[in-house]
Amino acid sequence: MNKISTVDQVIAKLEDGMTLMVAGFLGCGAPESILDAIIEKGTKNLTVICNDTSFPDKGVGRLIASKQVKKVITSHIGTNPETGRQMNEGEIEVILTPQGTIAEQVRAAGAGLGGVITPTGVGTIVEEGKQTIEIKGRKYLVEEPLKADLAILHASKADKKGNLVYDLSAINFNPLMAMAADTVAVEAEEIVEVGDLDPNFVHTPHIFVDMIVKGGQNG
Repeated sequence: MNKISTVDQVIAKLEDGMTLMVAGFLGCGAPESILDAIIEKGTKNLTVICNDTSFPDKGVGRLIASKQVKKVITSHIGTNPETGRQMNEGEIEVILTPQGTIAEQVRAAGAGLGGVITPTGVGTIVEEGKQTIEIKGRKYLVEEPLKADLAILHASKADKKGNLVYDLSAINFNPLMAMAADTVAVEAEEIVEVGDLDPNFVHTPHIFVDMIVKGGQNG
């Protein structure tokens, strides 16, 4: 299977109303070229799963600013005032989730688990409407897995088979999201031949990757 693709082929997988995972931490490790194409295409009513909504002019924050997102599941919106404005105006639904919890929810989807249990959020508004259980006298929330139709990642290097290497903190949510979507597309700064990557330093094995595009460097 040839995984080398164009950005147009990637965004053809994304239709209005789908769920999209976007890697990145305040824009670091975000697939900016793929995001450019989604904005240009105008795909709308998206549910987006991400660590944070970055800034209005960077990373997933640009999808928020272009009003293509109807719902975002995220842990932080404070650096993007446009997310807060749209939330307050009722233009977007924001599900604020503790960062560790959202990471585990994504991981649970990739691992095929039925959910995760956590004490984080017990006794707060996070608990509202959620199933709870008690174990050895301690109360926990049951959080459901988070899965997407399409996950878009960013890697510093990819080989033609789809093995991925991330750069320093740009690794963030990329490996977890690679396991938790029906289709996984990666924007790689450099694409190398199979065998050129040291297997000891591969962060995401090729089995999780469906599409690879050549992109420019970003945060």
